Amino acid sequence: MIAPVESPPRATGALALDTYELTKRFGSFTALDHVTMRVEPGSVHALLGENGAGKSTLVKCVAGFQVAEEGSILIDGREQDVANPVVARHLGIGMVYQHFTLAPGMTVAENLLLAGGKTPAVIDWKAQRAELKQFLATTPFTLDLDARPAELAAGEKQKLELLKQLYLKPRLLILDEPTSVLTPQEADEVLGHVREFARSGLCTVLIITHKFREVMGYADAVTVLRRGRAVQHARVADTDPQRLAQAMMGQTGDAVQPPPEGETAAQHHPAGASPERAALPVDPGAAPALEIQHLSAQGDRGTLAVQQLSLAVRRGEILGVAGVSGNGQRELVEALVGQRPRAGGEVRVMGRPYDATRTENRELKVRSLPEEPLRNACVGPLSVAENMALRDFDQPPLAAGGVLRFGQWRRRARAWIAEYGIKTQGEGAPINSLSGGNVQRAVLARELAGEINVLIAANPVFGLDFAAVAEIHGRIVQVRDAGGAVLLVSEDLDELLELSDRIVVMSEGRIVHETPAATADRHELGAYMGGGHH
Repeated sequence: MIAPVESPPRATGALALDTYELTKRFGSFTALDHVTMRVEPGSVHALLGENGAGKSTLVKCVAGFQVAEEGSILIDGREQDVANPVVARHLGIGMVYQHFTLAPGMTVAENLLLAGGKTPAVIDWKAQRAELKQFLATTPFTLDLDARPAELAAGEKQKLELLKQLYLKPRLLILDEPTSVLTPQEADEVLGHVREFARSGLCTVLIITHKFREVMGYADAVTVLRRGRAVQHARVADTDPQRLAQAMMGQTGDAVQPPPEGETAAQHHPAGASPERAALPVDPGAAPALEIQHLSAQGDRGTLAVQQLSLAVRRGEILGVAGVSGNGQRELVEALVGQRPRAGGEVRVMGRPYDATRTENRELKVRSLPEEPLRNACVGPLSVAENMALRDFDQPPLAAGGVLRFGQWRRRARAWIAEYGIKTQGEGAPINSLSGGNVQRAVLARELAGEINVLIAANPVFGLDFAAVAEIHGRIVQVRDAGGAVLLVSEDLDELLELSDRIVVMSEGRIVHETPAATADRHELGAYMGGGHH
């Protein structure tokens, strides 16, 4: 046997990762419980599991953001002490997060260079731009090097996060829910590229996902985590969505039926949302519940992001808005819910002008489920109970004679926590201590209480596991079945095809296509979404 060289050059190419009996505790809570996992070099390995199953904790230990109390991490068969992210980076480990880590004031080009961590004091921008352009040419993505993250839509930010890592030529690339903000076409593009990257032997990929379609379509092997334990390891060729769902939910998972063979979670119909469900008979003479006429709104760059947009949603109807990320959907929703000034046009609810004031929301019964609920629908440091009271804290029974009745807030919060299965340390816990799915459930409980005329929902199941997806979809359908009008803006075509009665496509701030959902053609929708017209 040859003795190892004292200081080996930094290895390149895909690495093999093993975790052995990895255990991580937070106080009395065991997030990872003796997890042993093997990731083959040059493979795409998927990590499946519900929210809170330990997936993020596992990859954070591998990437040096958390240190396990027990067990070990082996790179290419040698135990390594991954004490911090700098050590991980030196070992060739790169990670793309579900939550964006971009420097907001810097351009795409500056963010890419910053990721390298070896920025010279004086940058030769001409040479660097040429190099970055050359690098971008090796990837399937196009991003404006001069754009800033604030101007990028979520899908574009996700691509930039991925590019930052690819630019560093990692040996192990960890992706945390990388496609939750991408359209199906974009997701296929990103995952296809990542898979090629792995197959070329340049890199090993570990991907956290909730989507069976992605596991079956792009991964070589899969590990299922449940409550901190690895409950199944399989080659993808030897398993199917049904078995994976059972492992994720535990054998007793009767409450949520696993998606049938070949279906994704997004196509799985929750109780009460059978595919043949009949919409309420719509009275064509009735005024639409939500009517938008010639609405315009500025984008963050000062150009019009929404241009002269008109649409109407009737009572008892879900109108789906499809579109590739960055075509004005975010600005449309913000203009509707009062987070962005309108540059022209008008909005009417139940025939009355609507400017999204708190009083109008209450009187006209308008509710919203915004994207990134922690940022857009909650006050992070406030408790779950306080966040649940944001809509009606000054109304009876939560207030009487101008006095706020905190006991009532807490009582109602406890009832909602039970009804919606929200995992929290109690109604007094700050809402920013909850996992993403549980924040969304808490917002849902608040927004879906009582009678609803109009519900505006934007990517409502972003990054959630399929039990939460099925539940939230079921509740959106219930709003429609009770006679409410739902405007569902989503970047997931499967979700829109499953839930909507009608679908419109938004491209460059305008509605470019409309079709009944029942007869919608996925490829035709894709063509309009991509800006191609027939």
